[in-house]
Amino acid sequence: MPYFILAIVAVVFFFLAYKKKAKIMAALHLNGRIRFVALRLLLFFIAFSLIIFSLLGPQVFAGYTEVRRYGLSIYVLIDTSKSMLVTDIPPDRLSAAKRIVVNLLDNLDGDRIGFIPFASDAYIQMPLTDDYELARMFLDVMDTYMISGGGSNIAAAIQLANNSFDRTSSSDRVIIILSDGEEHDDASPHVLENITDEYLKIFTVGIGTERGGLVPIYDNAGETVIDYFRDESGNPVNSRLNAELLQRLAQEGNGSYFQATAQGAEVYYLLEELSGLRRGILAEEQIRRFNPVYQIFLGPGILLFMIVWFLPEGAKVK
Repeated sequence: MPYFILAIVAVVFFFLAYKKKAKIMAALHLNGRIRFVALRLLLFFIAFSLIIFSLLGPQVFAGYTEVRRYGLSIYVLIDTSKSMLVTDIPPDRLSAAKRIVVNLLDNLDGDRIGFIPFASDAYIQMPLTDDYELARMFLDVMDTYMISGGGSNIAAAIQLANNSFDRTSSSDRVIIILSDGEEHDDASPHVLENITDEYLKIFTVGIGTERGGLVPIYDNAGETVIDYFRDESGNPVNSRLNAELLQRLAQEGNGSYFQATAQGAEVYYLLEELSGLRRGILAEEQIRRFNPVYQIFLGPGILLFMIVWFLPEGAKVK
């Protein structure tokens, strides 16, 4: 709409210019008659309107284009048991796990990702999505208070992820486990015995050290350590990385095991592994296609401007 206002303003200036010219000729005692004034104004208005309309980028509907989006389906299983508060990987294991996920999100392109936190039980915190900003929001609120009870039930998390994948896609289905591997009943390897999905790949990242550390208990504000978890004898519990369990899961899940580091190099190795996996069609959609037709208006507009320019004025001077 503002462009058409400009066209009207231009015509008004064009008309005023002719009026000004007539006054100058009268002041100089030049008696003449300018021909085609009305025609000039009309052609100028039409020409200017056509050019302005071409600047609006007019388009015509040209049909539909089918767009297919390819990618992986990835469920990230994040250990939220109390042992993830140990500070052997600074600032603590859970923060290190979150840092890995953030780096992963920064490098994904079109893959769908979902979150399953687990401790004594597991649940889907965020279903598979390609909205990475939403994923960051869900990741921010993840903590060790999400699931009550002690221990880490990795088996339940694996089973939940496996049951939640969309089987209609031909892409590889990926499970990434971020944990210290402290599963006391050693049930997770056995759950893989009942999973025969050739598309399923399991990657594990060990969060922690062999030396381990004490599991802190924080005050209500979550800032000050007031004690440490203790065993039945009253001795502080030392939580260590169980790399053997995580390596076994990765091996039986046709994936790889990585050790978390302060520098985060494990993320790049993980991304390299993911880049070699099979990506299938995740979504298909019809997109409306338009062809530009601005030249249909621009050409006649320029032609009319030239006609206005070359119209003879026919002024007679006495």
